Amino acid sequence: MADSSANPVLPDFETHPSRYKHWQLDVEGPVAKLTMKVDPHGGLRDDYELKLNSYDLGVDIELADAIQRVRFEHPEVRAIVFQSGIDRVFCAGANIPMLSSSAHAFKVNFCKFTNETRLYLEDASAKSGIKSLAACEGTCAGGGYELALACDRILLVDDGSSAVSLPEVPLLAVLPGTGGLTRIVDKRKVRRDLADVFCTTSEGVRGKRAVDWGLVDAIAPRSKFEDAVASEAQALAEQGEAKSGPGITLDPLEPTITDEAITYRHVELHLDGAARVARLVVKAPEGDIPETAEAIQAAGADQWSLRAYRELDDAILRLRMHHFDVGLVLVETRGDAAKVLASDAALANHQDHWLAREITLHMARVLRRLDLSSRSFFAIVDEGSCFAGSLFELSLAADRSYMLEDDDENVAVQLGALNRGLLPMSNGLSRLETRYYGDAATLEKVLGHEGAIVTTDADDLGLITLAADDIDWEDDVRIAIEERASLSPDALTGMEASLRFPGPETVESKIFARLSAWQNWIFQRPNAVGPSGALTKYGQPDRPTFDWTRC
Repeated sequence: MADSSANPVLPDFETHPSRYKHWQLDVEGPVAKLTMKVDPHGGLRDDYELKLNSYDLGVDIELADAIQRVRFEHPEVRAIVFQSGIDRVFCAGANIPMLSSSAHAFKVNFCKFTNETRLYLEDASAKSGIKSLAACEGTCAGGGYELALACDRILLVDDGSSAVSLPEVPLLAVLPGTGGLTRIVDKRKVRRDLADVFCTTSEGVRGKRAVDWGLVDAIAPRSKFEDAVASEAQALAEQGEAKSGPGITLDPLEPTITDEAITYRHVELHLDGAARVARLVVKAPEGDIPETAEAIQAAGADQWSLRAYRELDDAILRLRMHHFDVGLVLVETRGDAAKVLASDAALANHQDHWLAREITLHMARVLRRLDLSSRSFFAIVDEGSCFAGSLFELSLAADRSYMLEDDDENVAVQLGALNRGLLPMSNGLSRLETRYYGDAATLEKVLGHEGAIVTTDADDLGLITLAADDIDWEDDVRIAIEERASLSPDALTGMEASLRFPGPETVESKIFARLSAWQNWIFQRPNAVGPSGALTKYGQPDRPTFDWTRC
């Protein structure tokens, strides 16, 4: 099912610091250091070299893993320093030969993953009190500067040659792929006209001008740079949040993988290549539910909410990058709804405990990953389903939901402690607030509902798309699946991205709503990827040829 011709090496999204090829994680009390020293010959494919700390998906998978491990395994950390292990280069950004030789779908999903990783770093600062510093001792270009932009502070060496730059427009005829344009003007408040000059100047901006324009926070000469980094890191650590440990160990997920299915402990992904449809099944917890902060800590990585959502995250990423041809995902749940609600309640009741809060934040990030995935999602609510609490978020995240009418009231959905704002979308609203945007009366009625909500009531409240009795159920669902699978995937991707996020905008929603659409379009335009396009001609002696028509 995977498009192996376009991406011959299918990435594994799980790794461990002992297996890192490109990063080194060192923890020294409240400060963690992440040193980037990319192995030029350690790419996911052998048709490019990762020169000058340029990166591919494999480099960013390690980065995402490192940030995740700091959050769960090292609660003592209050600041992260990003630095280079290569002299006079911080990071040259995404590897251009890798991009130019990759399939379109891979390029877009690569950019999406790298931006989600940077958003996770910002989430760590905003929600977990883990501040970050980019120590740019050398050239910081493209995606390298976008990593720096995701940090709380940027320190640039002042040596007359080191610069920050976003050279994608003048050099490659594409856009910065991981939110750089939005972060410059929205996060760092760089003036629009100065941002325009900066983004069309391939050599970038250095020294005092970079500080004056707001592109970096401070500069230091090379002779004093190490001391400046230490001082900045200490100041950030003092701003960070002190937590009482100990940390927990994130053990490997180790799914069973066949051509037809990917099976985890709590999650299953079944693949139907002929129909271009997948079934995503998430199972409720079994056994005793840890209800106290001490019990949650003791359960560690086996706590259901953490384990199940780590599995769900891995399944979503595999679906994105290994199975480009799957267009529709049927979302199902199985198990005891009461246990889901009990697990949710335990987390909600202990948000003052670092691990309970971190697990909840992780769940929110995984659900946002699902929101931002370019697949159609239909929730199937039938007998045996447990769309309750945090698992009801899967139904709310779906583009449509189909619910079976049942005379014995064995089919129901139910709200829980985590449906009231602890799992926000990219627009800053809960999924219920987004669903009832502009309809405060119905939202209040829904939030005030106690207990299970059977099909008739769920339909009346607008919590589902369609209710069907057992006579029509199979035909209604089958027809909906067949109709969806027959539509243009390009049109569906644009439609879904436009419909999923009503309401206010945040930096995160702007990045994905604007960047995903524009980058998706630009990555297919001849000016970038045609035979004479800038991305195709990069590094070659002849210059690109542009079609000068503005669309």
